[in-house]
Formats: sequence, structure tokens, C-alpha cells
Amino acid sequence: MSNSSASYIHMVQHLIEKCLIFHMTKEECMEALSKHGNIQPVITSTVWSELEKENKEFFKLYTSSQVKVKGGAETGALIHKMISDTSKDDSDE
Repeated sequence: MSNSSASYIHMVQHLIEKCLIFHMTKEECMEALSKHGNIQPVITSTVWSELEKENKEFFKLYTSSQVKVKGGAETGALIHKMISDTSKDDSDE
């Protein structure tokens, strides 16, 4: 895998971790990253699935205690901000 591919996957993983903070489902995360980060849902889904394999216990607890975050527009704005912030962080490296 090239360095740029690894970097892209790492960025997607970082964004998924941010979605987890907002208690988003896999589907909500795929939609948010597609809409606000122009990341193809299949990429998000694949990275999410790999994270699930590597962190089975975490995801078991996560899915069993998942809480919906209210206020979709507000959450969307936060997701857009975090993606913008991540892009700035990556350009600093």
C-alpha cells in the first residue's frame, strides 16, 4: 500500500472515531462522511468493518448501548467542522 493510501485510510479511521463520539451508527457515519467529506460510503464501510474486527469488544458494547444524538442539522454542522479541522491537521504534517 502506498503512503498516500495509508494516509487516506488513517484519515477515514480518524473521522469514523469522531463519528463514534457522536454515537452515530455505521450508516449515519457513512452518510455524514459522504456528504461532508466526499468519502465514498464503501470506503467508510470497509474501514468501519476492519475496526470492528480489530476491536470486537468495544463495538459489541458500542452497539448495545448506542444512543441517538438529537438535532440532525446541528450534528451535520459539527461533522462538517471536524472534517475541515482534520483536513487542516493533515496539511500541517
